[in-house]
Amino acid sequence: MPIQIVRNDITKMKVDAIVNAANPSLLGGGGVDGCIHRAAGPELLEACKALGGCPTGSAKLTLGYGLPCKYVIHAVGPRWQGGCQHEENLLISCYQRALSLAKEAGCETVAFPLISSGIYGYPKDQALGVAMDTISRFLLENDMTVYLVVFDKSAYRISGKLFANIEEYIDDHYVDTHSDPPNRRVSSNVFYEASRPFLPMAASMPGKSLEEMVEQLDESFSEMLLRKIDESGMTDAQCYKKANIDRKLFSKIRSDRLYKPSKPTVLAFAIALELSLEETKDMLMKAGFALSHASKFDIIVEYFIERGNYNVFEINEALFAFDQSLLGA
Repeated sequence: MPIQIVRNDITKMKVDAIVNAANPSLLGGGGVDGCIHRAAGPELLEACKALGGCPTGSAKLTLGYGLPCKYVIHAVGPRWQGGCQHEENLLISCYQRALSLAKEAGCETVAFPLISSGIYGYPKDQALGVAMDTISRFLLENDMTVYLVVFDKSAYRISGKLFANIEEYIDDHYVDTHSDPPNRRVSSNVFYEASRPFLPMAASMPGKSLEEMVEQLDESFSEMLLRKIDESGMTDAQCYKKANIDRKLFSKIRSDRLYKPSKPTVLAFAIALELSLEETKDMLMKAGFALSHASKFDIIVEYFIERGNYNVFEINEALFAFDQSLLGA
């Protein structure tokens, strides 16, 4: 998955590079910076001394030494001073420079902390927005998997207003499976209604042999997806990047008309193609799924579709905040 939000200790991430939220001296400090220096060992400090510091909004690269990564990218974010001292531009520059260094070093996987959101005091919801926006723009033009690593829930926060709005929407729409009406049985993946009884295929196609019925299968998920991409005017790459889907997975879907995707993958493509709620349900049905109000994951995705917000990265921010699976591969 091009961007994945994970809870972990960044010093344990087995990636090509981790990003250190460093101070301008690059000589270690508190928080993430201190943890990385302790885990890497004294060689990292000696390498940083040779770099001669780093200005705010930029980054420099060293080897990983005792860490399970090849490189450490030391990125110096801004201190929050009320938002009037170009903090946002400096933070954007910080991410851009770190990503450029990772690309120059040939990195395929990079792990970032939420830069400046700790002792530097940058509001966490705004820091998250800058990180996701900047990384997602970079990934539209580059192939790389980026992990945004948070140590615990206190280090991660979406807009309080957005969280409250989604929470209210969930409260209004969530249906406990035990309180479902008797004519409906719901799961997070599929649904059946007594008013629409299931008929075996043979009963709906009398006089047909098994071979004839198989030959008359409906449009598959893969076929529908490729048709929708053509209709949208997007290229394949534009679609799978907008969906937060890995190129290799998309190649599998394209080459196999009967490919069986996961539900988050289907929804990621529906979001990338900006499908309506009804079109999204149709695409899910092609893969054997349905939206259910017994699933908070489904309700949150529905919330964004109904409001015409098709930014998969913003949706994933919200899904992570509510402890749900993310959209994408």
